[in-house]
Amino acid sequence: MLRPAVRPLGRAAAFGAGAVAGYLADARFADPRRGHPVAGFGSAAGRLERLLWRDHRAAGTAFTALAVGTVAAGALAADRLLARRPIGRAALAAAATWTVLGGTSLTREARTVGRSLAAGDLTAARERLPHLCGRDPSTLDEQQLARAVVESVAENTADAVVNALVWGGVAGTPGLLAFRAVNTLDAMVGHRSPRYARFGWASARLDDLAGWPGARLTALLAVAAAPEPRTAWRVWRRDGSAHPSPNAGQAESAFAGAVGVRLGGTLRYGARVEHRPVLGGELRPVGVDDIERACVLSRRVSALALGTTVAGHLLLRAALIRNRRGGA
Repeated sequence: MLRPAVRPLGRAAAFGAGAVAGYLADARFADPRRGHPVAGFGSAAGRLERLLWRDHRAAGTAFTALAVGTVAAGALAADRLLARRPIGRAALAAAATWTVLGGTSLTREARTVGRSLAAGDLTAARERLPHLCGRDPSTLDEQQLARAVVESVAENTADAVVNALVWGGVAGTPGLLAFRAVNTLDAMVGHRSPRYARFGWASARLDDLAGWPGARLTALLAVAAAPEPRTAWRVWRRDGSAHPSPNAGQAESAFAGAVGVRLGGTLRYGARVEHRPVLGGELRPVGVDDIERACVLSRRVSALALGTTVAGHLLLRAALIRNRRGGA
């Protein structure tokens, strides 16, 4: 009687072990510099876009469903094929986790900009900033560059780490890879432009939906890891919903309170200017040293997210097993 119940828990444990191994691989090696699977997916999605592009939402919805569905179906098939092979299942989860996480590359790029700013080399810092975000760095001064880096670290801690782990906790390896596919499509076609205003609508909305739980978990974990949790909690709860994005403001406001700095305000993306609400308005302006503080906070949040989601995956599978046994 116990065997059918124990086996699914063993599969869940294999995923958990693989997720930890993949996280450690990202911490040690960062993203592969060549042949990254996400880049390969982006190239394939680009070809599919050229084939399906029409200036209306239905075409964009079909594009999103086909691109994400193919990744999810392939991952699910591989996961099921290895269902009775715990080592193979763990290896698949490790490879998927390493593929989708970008926390080490994120903090590495942020620290590169920080070192340039600390050395007084604004030109180098401006040249490097596009590796982190899409802002126009040409007119940014030292303080504005530092602010851009801290905001990017906050937002991308959610996008590049926590969100993927959350969906891994919910759906295992298929959840990890499907989320990264959704997030990649949003970066490709989800922005507002004449070409993608309608075609990219489905990708942008799906990314908002998929990012909802991870953004809030990121904020909660930032509060938990903050030197002054009360400040982080206050700024997050007051300012988290002021941001125009339903998700980015959650992480950014919590990081603002946790690091003790003021974020938000006017941003420039090429010819487009955005005037965003200030997050943590009573706090001090961002300094160059705050980049390192944000990076340390990001790594703490990422580690906490790993533990939370792996434990959540095991508990979720155990609950599903109990429900099946109770209904039998």
